[in-house]
Amino acid sequence: MNLKVGIQLYSVRQSLQADPFGTLQKVADAGFKYVEAANHSALENDGVGFEMTAKEMRKALNDLGLSIVGSHINPLNMDRLPDILDYHQELGNNQIGCDIEFFPYNDRDYVLRRCELFNKVGEMCKERGMRYYYHNHYQEFQKFGDETVYEIIMKNTDPSLVFIEMDTYWITRAGQDPLKLIEKYKDRLVLLHQKDFPKESPQPINMYDGIIDSTQSIDSNLFSETKNPNCFSEIGTGILPIQNIIDCAKTAPNLEYILLEQDCTNLDEIDSINISMEHFKKYSGITWK
Repeated sequence: MNLKVGIQLYSVRQSLQADPFGTLQKVADAGFKYVEAANHSALENDGVGFEMTAKEMRKALNDLGLSIVGSHINPLNMDRLPDILDYHQELGNNQIGCDIEFFPYNDRDYVLRRCELFNKVGEMCKERGMRYYYHNHYQEFQKFGDETVYEIIMKNTDPSLVFIEMDTYWITRAGQDPLKLIEKYKDRLVLLHQKDFPKESPQPINMYDGIIDSTQSIDSNLFSETKNPNCFSEIGTGILPIQNIIDCAKTAPNLEYILLEQDCTNLDEIDSINISMEHFKKYSGITWK
């Protein structure tokens, strides 16, 4: 089955802040039909501007021909999460995830406590017929002993409760092979993030190759300080083996969507996503419908 191509709305976050519905219209005009929200908690503005009921938001998306296929919820506030899940269920979104909200990892016990939380969130989602997924960056491939943080998460969370959204860019920037990880964890893979790395870059592709010590404690500030905007290219214009990734990911039984994500660009955000879309059309094994 071909993977459906969508977009993570973090790619147009500045445009959304300035003109929420005008930006969604431009996303739809570009030809995207599937969107993943970026930290829209549903109950407050979050700098995006969607102060609408779930029913109103669902109608607005439908009118634009857009479907929501996931949403990052950071932080995982257990007091507010039931209402957030209810909102997303009414919105028509059947899965929510989290990513950077628990850096730094501190120690193995801390990671294990987060695994307990992820299982609880997964159970809350399952009770509603929804799924919870975890999104990686490069920090998950630091090690405690012989195991990476990612391995600890995968071994200590319930596969029926905690799924994954692999970000192949950040896997590569951790010095890992995304094809091997897709194959290893394909049964839990429900969403795939695809960025691209430029042919000429101010940093080596591996973040642990002289940029950050692999044993260093990486908090959100250090992550932001070392995230070079010039290490991203419009998707399909760089050096990542995207066709190989698509071919490998198509074997994942629960994967339906590959989501384009542009963390940083020197272009206008709307121009950037249009360029990525045009370049992405050269790949096989995908569909825009």
